[in-house]
Amino acid sequence: MQSFLVLLEIHAVPELWGQIFNFTDYGALLALVRNSLVAGAVLGLVGGLVSTFVMMRDLPFAVHGVSELSFAGASAALFFGANIITGSLVGSILAACVIGALGARAKDRNSIIGVIMPFGLGLGVLFLSLYQGRSANKFGLLTGQIVAVDTPQLGWLIITGVVVTAALMFIWRPLLFASTDPEVAEARGVPVGLLSAVFMLLLGLTVAISVQIIGALLVLSVICTPAAAAMLVTASPKTVPVLSMAFGFLSVVGGTLLSLGSRVPISPYVTTISFLIYLVCRVIGRWRTKHGWSKRGAQVETAVAA
Repeated sequence: MQSFLVLLEIHAVPELWGQIFNFTDYGALLALVRNSLVAGAVLGLVGGLVSTFVMMRDLPFAVHGVSELSFAGASAALFFGANIITGSLVGSILAACVIGALGARAKDRNSIIGVIMPFGLGLGVLFLSLYQGRSANKFGLLTGQIVAVDTPQLGWLIITGVVVTAALMFIWRPLLFASTDPEVAEARGVPVGLLSAVFMLLLGLTVAISVQIIGALLVLSVICTPAAAAMLVTASPKTVPVLSMAFGFLSVVGGTLLSLGSRVPISPYVTTISFLIYLVCRVIGRWRTKHGWSKRGAQVETAVAA
């Protein structure tokens, strides 16, 4: 019996490895996912940029809540035969507006998200269970699809990414001030409440385009992890968004390239790369702290600011 199990493992491991990594006809497959690569690049850059303020404003839990409503909207659109992108956008924006309007304080916000998340997930599962079409469409909403991005979807994704990026650039300085010290910012006349609502709307748009690529369940790896990793190696408000965008780009595009020809969805590759980047940054951050680099970096930043 033991010998049989050993033989089974010997044959199972190569087969499993072949399902995870299979680069046969890689060049031909690469041409088929051109749209997905462009979409992944846009998502990685935009997600990394938004991730900076998500971490500064302590909103990872909100991202998950918005993604559940985005999933519910996309599932409803799939069931009724409507445009999935539109359904995802409606769900995301609705969730972002509710959380932004009712959750001014962190405690209230987390309570609202705790109510929204199971409702959105349950609603999405309901529509998926009633949907009689291809199972790949249902599975893709949860874990992402590498070949799901056609030309019209890519156009919408790029437009949404440009809108989010342009809006963030326009409100960057007051939003940064309101995110780091909201009480002082409000005392100096910065419209903290309005900026919070606008950012939640931009977050909803970013989550909606993320669901199309990586799925609703693992959006956090694109909109939270990049900035979390960047903040481990630097405290500079200029360097963090740049590193975050680079990490997001590497995660999504790298995950797309690795998933070519594999039976495994794109999301495990994206999340694994994102997690590995975080681990490396954590090691670097500890080394910097141990050798006093963090303190020196803070002194340099203070001198530059002065």
